[in-house]
Amino acid sequence: MLTSDYDFDLPDELIAQHPVEPRDASRLMVVHRRAGTIAHRRFAELPQLLDSRDVLVRNDSRVVPARLVGRRVATGGKWEGLFLRDKEDRTWEILARTRGRPALGEVVVVGDDPGLSLALVDRGAGGSWIVRPQPAPAESGDASTFALLERYGLTPLPPYIRRGRAADDDVLRYQTVYARRPGSVAAPTAGLHFTEAVFAELASRGIATVDVTLHVGVGTFRPIEAATIEAHQMHAEWAEVAEATAERLNAARSQGGRVVAVGTTSARTLESAAASGRVEAFHGPTDLFIRPGHAFQAVDAMVTNFHLPRSSLLVLVSALGGRDLIRSAYAEAVRERYRFFSYGDAMLILG
Repeated sequence: MLTSDYDFDLPDELIAQHPVEPRDASRLMVVHRRAGTIAHRRFAELPQLLDSRDVLVRNDSRVVPARLVGRRVATGGKWEGLFLRDKEDRTWEILARTRGRPALGEVVVVGDDPGLSLALVDRGAGGSWIVRPQPAPAESGDASTFALLERYGLTPLPPYIRRGRAADDDVLRYQTVYARRPGSVAAPTAGLHFTEAVFAELASRGIATVDVTLHVGVGTFRPIEAATIEAHQMHAEWAEVAEATAERLNAARSQGGRVVAVGTTSARTLESAAASGRVEAFHGPTDLFIRPGHAFQAVDAMVTNFHLPRSSLLVLVSALGGRDLIRSAYAEAVRERYRFFSYGDAMLILG
């Protein structure tokens, strides 16, 4: 499959720069796979489109303030980085940009004096740096890592939103209302449309909601660069499905209910946990690349945003909805002036 088959023209003015208010006022395109039809609703109407036997699965990962802005001690030059993950030796892997070529051993200071010092100690994969923070977190994965980011970091908006420069209100709006477990450097954006009012109506209709976790990595920003889909190497992200959640989902499907994934991150998590043909407890990294031809074992329907051209997310959506139907849906979204990407409108794919 050619990557160019997942390209499309998008006017710049359709890339949403700000979220709508309230969250559930966004538009919702409803795509029916079997009927091959497309309808237009509002996100607040989502509960009316689901059944009491269905289970909604959301990603409870929380975006951390991963954008770091500082200066190089050696030159005084501006430096900017993006936290990716902490490592077992209490170093951090980051992406960084600055003028010139920093040398190993250089120190960067983030924030006001005394600030957070980052010593450049090694090079990582894909052009990343390995840095040693001072003060150092107590241990890898320790809450003190996120405490340091909360103190010194900024909201890491994707580059197509105001060139990645966050405003004060982005701290709350680039976060789902149910975000709980810190670890993502980008929001699971399909969840940004949900409000407590929507969840209350879902509950009143008997539609259950469960949580899984996938910590979104920087790979979500990157387009597929290979000429063919098959040649693309999917980035790995940490995911988890609890045993009780797996049992709940299997029971719902056995009783005729649908598993409705909120976003591509929830879909990847569920399909990673269902390699055996049914959902099982899962804990660890996944680099599952869902593309047309994938036999879905856990996901029956999905809420999703409108994604970037040539992205693995668009490929995943096409695998579930059908490539031709999704192509038609995106063309209609452009004609109907839907808002695209992270702060944009939503799509519901039903069977």
